[in-house]
Amino acid sequence: MNDTLSSALHNWIPYKLSLVDNIPHNYWLYTGNHRYTAPFFDETISECLSLPENSRQYRALSSLELLPSWAAEIDAVPPTAFIFHVSRCGSTLLAQLLGLHEQHIVLAETPFLDELLRLPYKNKAADTGLLQEAFPAALRLYGQKRRGDETHLFIKSDSWHLCFYRQLRALYPRVPFILLYRSPDEVILSQRRRRGMQAVQGIIEPEIFGFDKEVIQYDTLDDYMVKVLERYFTIMLEITREDPLSLLLNYKEPIIPTMQKIADFAGVTIGKNELAQMQERSRFHAKYPDQVFKEPASTEALPASLARVTNLYHEVEALRTSS
Repeated sequence: MNDTLSSALHNWIPYKLSLVDNIPHNYWLYTGNHRYTAPFFDETISECLSLPENSRQYRALSSLELLPSWAAEIDAVPPTAFIFHVSRCGSTLLAQLLGLHEQHIVLAETPFLDELLRLPYKNKAADTGLLQEAFPAALRLYGQKRRGDETHLFIKSDSWHLCFYRQLRALYPRVPFILLYRSPDEVILSQRRRRGMQAVQGIIEPEIFGFDKEVIQYDTLDDYMVKVLERYFTIMLEITREDPLSLLLNYKEPIIPTMQKIADFAGVTIGKNELAQMQERSRFHAKYPDQVFKEPASTEALPASLARVTNLYHEVEALRTSS
C-alpha cells in the first residue's frame, strides 16, 4: 500500500463527473468526519461543500482513469448488501435505520455512482471498459474506513438501478441483493404527491428502461409510471427466479422483522439496543426525520393501465410468500 497516497485520499471521495475534451474526469469532495446519515446522499454533498477544504478557489479534479489505481491504495469496507427498490416502498427508512449504527456506512442514492452507470446512455462514445473499472473503484473510496472501525457498507440504489442488475451482479457475484417493493396502486398515489425523476418521461434516459425514446409517448404521468413499474416488477421476477442471493421484502411487512430479515440475510448482527433505536426512528418520516410519520389516506381514482403491473406484483408476492 502506498501510505502517502492513502493518506492524501483520506476523507476524500469522487462526487461529480465532468467531460474534459470528451474524456471523463471526476471532481473530489472532502468529507472530513461527516457521517453519511442524511436521507439522500446529495444532502450529504451539500453539507460537505460548506467545509473549508471545498471552498477554495480551485477545485480538485482528476482523470477518471486514475480512480482504480488510487482506490486500490486505501483501506475500505467491502459491500455488505445492495438495496434495490421500486420507489416509495420504504427504502429510505430502511437506509436510515441501517445508518443508526456508527460502524455502518450507508450510501443512499449516491449521484456519482448513478452518473457512472448512466454515462454510456448520455455519451455513446464513453469507454465502457473504464466505467466497469471505475464503479467498484468509486465504491471502494466511498467505503473507505475514515474512522478505522467501520464494519459494513450498504448501498441503497436509485430505483432505475434495477435495470443495471446484471452489470452489478457481474461486479459483485457474492453480495446479497435486497429487493423492496410495494403495491403499484400505492406507489402511483405516492408519486402523484411528489414525482420522482423516474416518474417523468425523459428525465431518466428511456433506453435504460428498455423504452424507445422515438416512439413511446404516454397520455399521463401515471401511465408512464405504470410502464416503469411494469419494468421494475418484471426485473424483480427475473432476479428472484435465478439469483439465490436475492431477498424480496414488501413494504407492508412490519419494519423491525424486516430489519431482522435483512440482518440475517446479509450476515449482520443487530443488538437489542439497536432494535429499540430502530423502533423509535421508524415513528418518524424517513425523508423528514423531525416529522412524525402518518400514512396519507387517499380515495383518488387509479389509472386503468394498472392491471398488468398489478398482476406482476402478485407474481412477486407469490414468490416471496412461498420462499
